[in-house]
Amino acid sequence: MSGRPGIIVGISGASGAAIGMRIVELLADDPRYAVHLVVSPAAERTLTEEVGGDALARLRARAFRHHLHSDIGAAIASGSYPVAGMIVAPCSIRTLSAIAWGQLDNLLTRAADVQLKERRRLVLLVRETPLHLGHLRTMLQATEIGAIIAPPMPAFYLKPQSLDEVIDQIAARAINLLDLTNLRPPARIWSGPGADDT
Repeated sequence: MSGRPGIIVGISGASGAAIGMRIVELLADDPRYAVHLVVSPAAERTLTEEVGGDALARLRARAFRHHLHSDIGAAIASGSYPVAGMIVAPCSIRTLSAIAWGQLDNLLTRAADVQLKERRRLVLLVRETPLHLGHLRTMLQATEIGAIIAPPMPAFYLKPQSLDEVIDQIAARAINLLDLTNLRPPARIWSGPGADDT
């Protein structure tokens, strides 16, 4: 154990792997927290396709610990391990469904379930569109058991000038949802028309 509370970042196989990668980078820059990384096999492929062949290696280098997706006996699978919360980014519909309905056959879904049972923050950046009724009902179920559903929506009102700015804002907003004191960096906020948004 590092002596610092952990923050778990799970990356599942939906499109948007760059968001999960940016979340890990931002959290790794805060010395008060230890980033625990869990990447699904499908996410490994998505990282390669969307970010590059070295993406997983870069992620592992930034995390305090990289846990195998299959390692259901890892420390973060236990509620006794000190964790401050978890973000799944992106969160595929399969992963959402497994979390919502207690299908805990891998470390990513087991760690997410631990957050719920311990009443810790679990933020799910569900990445799918359009949504059918089954998707919506599953989001409702996840919300009712304590998860925060936060689809990765661009903040167009902040007038982003690049895709990197969009990714940075979504990543920072997801981190803010963990509700940890003075966690850096904060997401940019809307201050009203003509205001300086910082």
